[in-house]
Amino acid sequence: AATRQDMTYWLQELQQKRWEYCNNLDAAKRDSRTSPTPSDFSKGLVAKDNPGSILSQNASAERARNILAVETSPTDLVGEQAASQPAPVQPSAINFSLKQWSTEIKNSMSSLRKGNNENRKSVFYTTEEWELLDPTPKDLEDSIALEEKRKHLAEGSKGRRLTSSAFPFDFGRIPHKTRRPLKDMIGSSKNRNSSDSSPTEWYSGNGNKLVSELQLKYQSQQEELEKLKKDLLSQKELVRLLQQTVRSSQYDKYFASRLCEGVPKDKLELLHQKDDQILGLNNQLEKLNLEKDSLQQEVKNLKCKVGELNERLGMLMETIQAKDEVIMKLSRQLSECEDSTSSQSGAVNSSVATCTNKELQELDKLKDNLQGYKTQNKFLNKEILELSALRRNAEAREREWQAKYTSLEAKLCQIESKYLILLQEMKTPVCSEEQSPAREVITQLLEDALKAETSEQPEQAFFKPHLVSEYDIYGFQTVPEDDDEEKLVAKSRALDLRSLSLSENREISTGVKWENYLASTMNREMMRCVELKNLIRSGIPHEHRSKMWKWCVNLHVKKFKDSTVPGYFQTLLQNALEKQNPASKQIELDLLRTLPNNKHYSSPTSEGIQKLRNVLLAFSWRNPDIGYCQGLNRLVAIALLYLEQEDAFWCLVTIVEVFMPRDYYTKTLLGSQVDQRVFKDLMSEKLPRLHAHFEQYKVDYTLITFNWFLVVFVDSVVSDILFKIWDSFLYEGPKVIFRFALALFKYKEEEILKLQDSMSIFKYLRYFTRTILDARKLTGIAFGDLNPFPLRQIRNRRTYHLEKVRLELTELEAIREDFLRERETCVEKRDLISDDEEDS
Repeated sequence: AATRQDMTYWLQELQQKRWEYCNNLDAAKRDSRTSPTPSDFSKGLVAKDNPGSILSQNASAERARNILAVETSPTDLVGEQAASQPAPVQPSAINFSLKQWSTEIKNSMSSLRKGNNENRKSVFYTTEEWELLDPTPKDLEDSIALEEKRKHLAEGSKGRRLTSSAFPFDFGRIPHKTRRPLKDMIGSSKNRNSSDSSPTEWYSGNGNKLVSELQLKYQSQQEELEKLKKDLLSQKELVRLLQQTVRSSQYDKYFASRLCEGVPKDKLELLHQKDDQILGLNNQLEKLNLEKDSLQQEVKNLKCKVGELNERLGMLMETIQAKDEVIMKLSRQLSECEDSTSSQSGAVNSSVATCTNKELQELDKLKDNLQGYKTQNKFLNKEILELSALRRNAEAREREWQAKYTSLEAKLCQIESKYLILLQEMKTPVCSEEQSPAREVITQLLEDALKAETSEQPEQAFFKPHLVSEYDIYGFQTVPEDDDEEKLVAKSRALDLRSLSLSENREISTGVKWENYLASTMNREMMRCVELKNLIRSGIPHEHRSKMWKWCVNLHVKKFKDSTVPGYFQTLLQNALEKQNPASKQIELDLLRTLPNNKHYSSPTSEGIQKLRNVLLAFSWRNPDIGYCQGLNRLVAIALLYLEQEDAFWCLVTIVEVFMPRDYYTKTLLGSQVDQRVFKDLMSEKLPRLHAHFEQYKVDYTLITFNWFLVVFVDSVVSDILFKIWDSFLYEGPKVIFRFALALFKYKEEEILKLQDSMSIFKYLRYFTRTILDARKLTGIAFGDLNPFPLRQIRNRRTYHLEKVRLELTELEAIREDFLRERETCVEKRDLISDDEEDS
């Protein structure tokens, strides 16, 4: 930091970031897969499923932090401006490094611990002495009021300097354990080293400050005592007056009843008037006596003040006389100095000026040191507060994890016990046709595995880890509801995925690399590079996928976007809705069939259905030659999970118009057929054993792989692997599809080679991709074991096979025309219809 102000600002910013990070860490849910923390860039349907839940923080601790905060504002030399400047040289008078702080604390602690055990208490309040986390609101208000009162007293006092405490916040104290007696505080302050010239022993001044605080408290108690005495005197006076009134009323009653019998009424009235006058005069006399006493007291006070003033005047006169003598002495010395030579005079003046300048510089340094140590004291107290809060939060987390560990251990013991019984029963031979006990054990284990999680026992549900939730983070259903056998397989697969993710989290995560890379590109445009390609191949983190997908799409369709007017997507959508669109009917039929196992598209009222409809209608209006093809709906549905409608539209444009060859999604699916032949060539080259195995048993695996290429593996692999494939696909293009298609076969090559008949091979090919769960291993095969993988080779083979497929389609079209002509001429064949006519 270039200045001390910048240094304090940076320390406070770091402290605030740590506080926010730890609070967010406490508030985040433990299962990162079922509830990932969304970032600022999260868009699409997935982002709306994960509103980050922040736990309520300790309000009193937060308020205490605000009170302890040192108000500083940064200068211009903060951030990148400071990074471009040379390293500043700190003044040698004070060094605010953490190492020196620790040294000073140790020195001051050693000087404070010279007394007995009762006096061994530091000026830094620890958790044994003070309650840092939960001061009551009343204590906070009292401490603020006391601080304000202290400031006013310090400003108003004359002839006496009261130094306020360096702690602006009085922590709520534990009443019966940590309150220090007055004599202990005074004794500890007397034992401290009071050297004012050494900045490393600045804590010794705290003793004087504590004494001044105690004096202030003593004065306030004295004032309250005086007020109470005055109140007591006024109450006594009131009681005396009431007693006189009672006596006078009793006298009137006695006089009226006994002595005044038979007296005329006019005389009685006269007597009563006289009595009232006598009482009034007595009251006036008493008031005058009171006024006389008060005036006498004031005269005494004034005499005392006059005496004090006389004493002061005498002291001032003596001081003036002493000063006059000093002035005379200095005048004589000055006259003597004037008589000396000019060279000696110059030397003396220069030495005096030098001494004065040194003293002033030393005074400035001491003032700076004092201010610095006060700021440091505030910062360290705030640090103690935060560290204590974080320590308690960490202890709470540790207790929670311990409870979860105990619950898991108990559950593991139960499962092991059941499986041991099962193994024992399976080992025992069954000699009769009676139902084996093992079957009952198996049935019970299956029921326990498929049992839905209930909330009947909340205390157990709190500690039970939710390993498999109903939906994954992408909205896909993890366990089907209808088939128990398929449900068991799906739950087993979900548990395996969870186990893989937990083992990956224990290793060095790519999330750190992504954070570093995005931080490095914060103030510059992101560019294609080897580092970014390797990061994307390893998988984009969930919280950054929206941002990166949008960037990849814009990278590929920039030339299309630049040639369109603003609001292009809305214009297309409006035209498709208002005018007759031949593709709208088929789009409506396929909406609910797109991803029925995803909650965002499972019902007509789902949010994703309307967005899916809008994007497909706009694209059909942009590309009337294609209109709508089955498969486009799944591409858009995956894009909408992380992108908004317009971005998903441009994502579809990227796939259809940039990545894939022409006629890939037309009625003939010409480009898709070409890619299947290219893939066959690559299989024979990269996996010759497997290709020969398929040829031997006459298995046409392109019936399976055709859908992989058409919808980019949607509904073919597990969701985690699907989105990692899409990450690389949107960045690198269609070559990624060939890589992962070959990698899937290579992953299970040995298992396929063990199958020895066409039916079992084809049956295995229909579901084997769902059994592949290790995304890291699959990615390593796709981008490592299959290299080299030049794109030029794929393009050349596409060109070669395109001509062959076109010739075949031409021949088929000719055969179809011949069939139609023959049907028209031949009466016997008029009842025959083609497949296209049957579909229509």
